[in-house]
Amino acid sequence: MSAHPTLDMTHTAMSEEDALRFLDGHRIRMGSRTMDPKAQIVGEFVKSIRVPGFFPPLPELRQQLRVMVSLMDEPAPALPRIEDIRIPGPAGEIPARVYSASAAKTPQPTVAYFHGGGWVQGDLETHHGLCARLAKHAGVLVVAVDYRLAPEHKFPAAVEDCLAAYRWLRTKGRDVGADLSRVAVAGDSAGGNLSAVVSQLAASAGVPAPTCQVLIYPAVDFSLETSSHRELADGHVIPRDRILWYMEQYLKSDADKSDRRASPLRAPSLEGQPPAMIVTAGFDPLRDEGRAYGDRLRDAGVHVVYREYPGQIHAFVSLTKAIPQGMACTLEIAQYLRQRLG
Repeated sequence: MSAHPTLDMTHTAMSEEDALRFLDGHRIRMGSRTMDPKAQIVGEFVKSIRVPGFFPPLPELRQQLRVMVSLMDEPAPALPRIEDIRIPGPAGEIPARVYSASAAKTPQPTVAYFHGGGWVQGDLETHHGLCARLAKHAGVLVVAVDYRLAPEHKFPAAVEDCLAAYRWLRTKGRDVGADLSRVAVAGDSAGGNLSAVVSQLAASAGVPAPTCQVLIYPAVDFSLETSSHRELADGHVIPRDRILWYMEQYLKSDADKSDRRASPLRAPSLEGQPPAMIVTAGFDPLRDEGRAYGDRLRDAGVHVVYREYPGQIHAFVSLTKAIPQGMACTLEIAQYLRQRLG
């Protein structure tokens, strides 16, 4: 069943109680899952303003994500230290942003954060609020990495930048207040993919594996063959046509789909990987591959905290003003990081 057809931006600001009343008799269900009322309103609104199969020019597409987050995410908390820096990379300097709840540059446990956006969208601004909240509530130094985007920079450019940034934090991070012995990786969607890939590649890069990894609705396999991909081909925020378009922008050829730097689920072994928290959303096409990655890690002897938000849609952690469960999830992630990084 679908929501009321007359949705506009004002509906996303409804309280959860008003949203439940508004959607009475129109709730979206799938098996045992019922979509969160605020997620349904946001998801249906996003669907209503998109033209299926149409992708605007890149500057406009990237600006759309910035606007969506600015309208639907809570403002970033004030922190004593937010500082833009540059990190040496394989193709020049990589822009990054440091977040800390402490003004001092004494060594702190650190999280390298890789943003989502299909490897095509996303930047330091789209994830500004999320990174600031993690720094505040986890009590850690967060370093957001503005890696190169596709299609201007195809695979594996993003991987190379993220790995270079992680290696720099492990070797030179003391310059910005990082504790070299406690560096985690985290990311959402495409950033979850990059976090898993960096975790796998760390050893070959000559640096210790991350202290832990947080994968938020990660994309970990380009086969797109799971039940959730089939059931949610018309899913909210990232329907199948959009996922395929992102894939075409990012990868150079079909052969890249099986490269474990693109599809980390296909790595022959996951033994020795860092402890992981994996977050998925029940109405997200990426749900089952995130769960499968958690299962493989657990089978390899890795400690895994797996958390599905059954009523949620893709991107909900970045839309906390419109979807309050996004804030609850952020606080849960922060608590995990606080515990793991000490």
